[in-house]
Amino acid sequence: MIETAQAAEAHRPKGRIYIDKQSPAAYQALVRTADVVRTTAAEAGLDRILVELVNLRVSQLNGCAFCLDVHTRAALRAGESTRRLGVLAAWRDTELFTPRERASLALAEATTHPSDALAQERAYAEAGQVLNDDEIAAVVWVAITINAFNRVSILSKHPVREAPAR
Repeated sequence: MIETAQAAEAHRPKGRIYIDKQSPAAYQALVRTADVVRTTAAEAGLDRILVELVNLRVSQLNGCAFCLDVHTRAALRAGESTRRLGVLAAWRDTELFTPRERASLALAEATTHPSDALAQERAYAEAGQVLNDDEIAAVVWVAITINAFNRVSILSKHPVREAPAR
């Protein structure tokens, strides 16, 4: 997130606190959870691009600019194309995503909006056709974890800034 407490304080929006800096032990527990989830996803056979697509779709749904910035760069580093990233919000309307990716994106959406029981049932039915139970669990854990990070960043109003010139 933000590099130092002083830098965080200097850029903090009025009336907001960076909850990750205010409660570092809680934030570090979330970071450790993300590490476990990343390992779980890899062990289940989910590739880095699929994980980043889930991170991005959830961040789109939640409107988390900070996480969108972080995970767009991560997806590009993992080899994702700008074309697919550009249409991710409308993934259902394209043929650019594999059945595994489509099932994972549907699960991510159902995890982000759990009150839509019908969407959950559809997502799990679709996922069961192309993902095994370990993969389904890993996708859901990835979505749960990025939802938590989205809330930290949204409620803290973490800024998106230009990268320093190299």
